[in-house]
Amino acid sequence: MFARSWFLLTLFVLSFAMATKPARAQDFQICLDAADKVTDGDKLKETEKQAAHEACQRALADTSSVVQKYQLQEADFDIMGRPAQKQN
Repeated sequence: MFARSWFLLTLFVLSFAMATKPARAQDFQICLDAADKVTDGDKLKETEKQAAHEACQRALADTSSVVQKYQLQEADFDIMGRPAQKQN
């Protein structure tokens, strides 16, 4: 009984750990580089735009620094555009 419970717990933990994609170390740089291209007036292809957006989101989820979160959100807004403002 104990062995089966231990096995199921281990299996659950391993499946949960394998299901998530870890953020890559270069995600922060990919995000900022793409934002710099856009602010310099260059156009990004749709695939580059989507890849940069995903890199921004992974880096945003990976960091705990408030300053870096702000920088990443601003870079993502540069890449994808600002969200529409709600009218009050």
